[in-house]
Amino acid sequence: MKKLLLVFGLIFSHLTFAQTAKEIIDKNIELSGGLTNWKLLNSVLLQGKVVLGIKDEYPIKIYQQRPNLTKTLITTGGKETAIEGFDGTKGYAMNYAANKLQEYPEYVPESFDNDFIDWENKGFDAKYLGKEKVGDIYCHKVELTKNVNKNMYYFDTKTYMLLKEVKKDETLIYSDYKKVGNIIMPFRIESSSTKKDGDYVMLLNKVEINKVFPANIFKF
Repeated sequence: MKKLLLVFGLIFSHLTFAQTAKEIIDKNIELSGGLTNWKLLNSVLLQGKVVLGIKDEYPIKIYQQRPNLTKTLITTGGKETAIEGFDGTKGYAMNYAANKLQEYPEYVPESFDNDFIDWENKGFDAKYLGKEKVGDIYCHKVELTKNVNKNMYYFDTKTYMLLKEVKKDETLIYSDYKKVGNIIMPFRIESSSTKKDGDYVMLLNKVEINKVFPANIFKF
């Protein structure tokens, strides 16, 4: 009997955690704009500045469009330069050693939607790992796993906004959430990376959604 109770307890615990993880993700989607509005999102233009180190800062623009088109431009010395992106077929990134943009055949573009949208249909498993503080804020900690890849997400227990994301080689801190149309998005993104000189802070001052971009905007 004790063994049976233990087995049932483990099964119930697993189901409760799985359900809780789903509820947290659903709550985040709901309170940040709702699933319908996220799926109606077709393009995003982010504008602001990126801060590298202590003093180096540059104006930045990021164009994104379904399903995975993206282009990042920074302005240095009064000149706007593309430093990374995906045109639908090929990926590009700045080779700073050679000081030129080059094609990367193995470039893997990120999906336009975040991992939470239709996460189950994308093949992710979600696990609730309890509560943990991010700074002074208590967060729900959720792990999303797909194949061998594991990402950790920390959601504010009060607002359900995403405050922290931990990937294999990068940790992202999100803050300064503001409403853009019907969607709530972070206007400050802080990244720390295992890559050399990979740390940055992005401070946005303007976000536009569902703009119709020129046909050649994603060309390099």
